[in-house]
Amino acid sequence: MILADPAALRDAVPAGLRLLGLDVGTKTIGLALSDIRLVIASPLETIRRRRFRDDMARLFALVDAHGVGGLVIGLPLTLGGVDGPRTQSVRQFARNLVAIRDLPVTLWDERLSTAAVEREMIAADMTRKRRAEIIDRVAAAYILQGCLDFIGRAAQ
Repeated sequence: MILADPAALRDAVPAGLRLLGLDVGTKTIGLALSDIRLVIASPLETIRRRRFRDDMARLFALVDAHGVGGLVIGLPLTLGGVDGPRTQSVRQFARNLVAIRDLPVTLWDERLSTAAVEREMIAADMTRKRRAEIIDRVAAAYILQGCLDFIGRAAQ
């Protein structure tokens, strides 16, 4: 089920299960994993996109291996906060995903997340090659951490 309110995700995920953050791009899907207390996000891996079926097989293998109870998918709204072609593609990706396995999913505004992550990597003097290797999963962690911070505040 796709939840309109990210705060509802905390109640929808059984205690002791994690959240998986996704940064869905046209060529890759960056993944990040929360801890079981839903406080800290850590980069996990990057899936090179092939066919949707293959992408989902890898994604659900990770969901099962890490005890994931819900997903946070980055929603690339335009700077004006409205849907664009990429946003519609990500919304369809989410609908297709829950049609295969009905996990709680929320869409999280990810405007400029990749740019913010890349600026930090450049400031840390990371090589272009290393940035390219990890940027998608670090962006997923940035997205997931934003949602975790929000749902943590909403619970207080």
